[in-house]
Order: sequence, then structure tokens, then C-alpha cells
Amino acid sequence: MPGGAFDEFLATAAAASAAQRSWQPGDGPLPALYLSHGAPPLLDDPRWMGELFAWARRMPKPASILIVSAHWESAPMALSAPGAGTPLVYDFAGFHPRYYQMTYPTPDAGVLARRVAALMPDGQPVHQHPGRGLDHGAWVPLKVMYPLADVPVLQLSMPTQDPSRLLAIGARLRPLREEGTLVIGSGFMTHGLPFVTADMLRRGTVPGWSSDFDAWAADALARGDVDTLAAFRSKAPGMPFAHPTADHYVPLFITLGAAGDPGGPVRTRIEGYMIGLSKRSFEAG
Repeated sequence: MPGGAFDEFLATAAAASAAQRSWQPGDGPLPALYLSHGAPPLLDDPRWMGELFAWARRMPKPASILIVSAHWESAPMALSAPGAGTPLVYDFAGFHPRYYQMTYPTPDAGVLARRVAALMPDGQPVHQHPGRGLDHGAWVPLKVMYPLADVPVLQLSMPTQDPSRLLAIGARLRPLREEGTLVIGSGFMTHGLPFVTADMLRRGTVPGWSSDFDAWAADALARGDVDTLAAFRSKAPGMPFAHPTADHYVPLFITLGAAGDPGGPVRTRIEGYMIGLSKRSFEAG
């Protein structure tokens, strides 16, 4: 049954999520996260769901979540509809009908929307997109991390792929962490889907371009070498196969910008591969 693994997961995760302690000001700022978000098949992967849920439970449950996904590139910056029960964007094709019927009815995020708009500099308005819901780069991982949909969620569009500009946007969002908001950049550490062959899938092999890029990124993150990370097109092994387009890689600069020190230490929370693509996910700050 498609999504059956999620049903089994929810049978035990719901009670654990309900019992999770909520963030309080005395907890200090929440970390900023970069997560590899997968797609609907994540909901059929018990191990991956367990990793995401365990990560969420290491932290107090946030007061709200602001997420920047690879799947919404829009300039000028825009915010998703903040009302309660924000609809989902089923921005994928070829999957079982069940995935197009899933919901994630989160609470009203209007307070967070106003706060995000206030943090942006004069002359850079943040537009409210009244009909825009949460795309799968947001709702698929969050449905696992916070399965009760009891945390307000807002999505911010990614207006550029330029690392320096994304770092600056992340820095603008940094105060939100002190207010109990979990700031997330959502992508995929490698995303060379056009180069994943049927033979790789059949054998379960990891292509060299994926493992080499992942090792390079892990090393640069461990050293806090933001300049090297930003020069991925010329310095990273496995290019351009690991990222034919940069949209799934560059959200990590939102994360690093929102961290207290972009070159500070990161803590890897998830490693490994799915259909040969790196699931590497980390927190900073």
C-alpha cells in the first residue's frame, strides 16, 4: 500500500509528538536546518522517517516553522498563504493517487508572516501569495517531523540562486530562531536525477558523482569553508552531474546565513543515500 509505512509510523509517532515539549524562551535559539527532503517515496521509507522524527524530537517543538524550498523560486520574495489549513502543492507526477490526497492542515501562520515581512530591508517587499500552498519540499518532510500538523508553517520563496544573497537573506531571518521559529532550507545534497540509471536502481549502487560531491560538501561544512561551498560549480567533484541545476543545493546558504556564524560548526543529523542521491542533512547555530 503506497504510504503504508507512514501509516505504521504514525501509529506510534502521533503519541510521541503530542508529548513533545514545546519551545520556551529559556531554551534559547533553535538551530537552523538544511534537510534533504526527498519526495513521496520518503513516506514509504521507515528508516528515513525514523531519522527525521528522531531529529525533530532532539529539539523542543518549535513555535512556528519558516521553510525555503528548492521547489519555489520566485522573485521578488513571496510568502505562502498563512491561513489555517493551508493547501498543499502536489508538484510531482507519476505517483499513486494516494499521495495527491494527503493533507497537512497546519495552524494559522499570520503572525510569522508579518514578522518575516518586517525583517526584510526597506525596498525589498515580501509579497503575500494568497493562493500558494506548501510544496512537497515543505510538507513531505514536515509531515514526518511534526505529524500532528500542530505547528504553524510558512513558506518563503527563494528569489535567487546566488549564495551571497541567500546568506544575507538567512542573516535577516536569524532573529526568528530566538523567538522559537525553526528556519529550514530544504533541498537535496545531490540531485542528479537525470543521471540515475535503471541499472543503478536495480543494483542499489551510488554513482561516484554523488558520493564524491557528498564527501566534498561534508568536508567543507566541517571546516566552515563557506567560500568553497559557494564555489561549488568550479570546485566540487561530480559536477554538473550532482546538480544539473542548483536549486536543491543552494537552500543550504539560507541555513548557514540564519546560523549565528555561517562558518561555524554544523552537526550532521542524517547521512546515506536514496536512489543514489545523498540525504545529508544538518543543523547549524
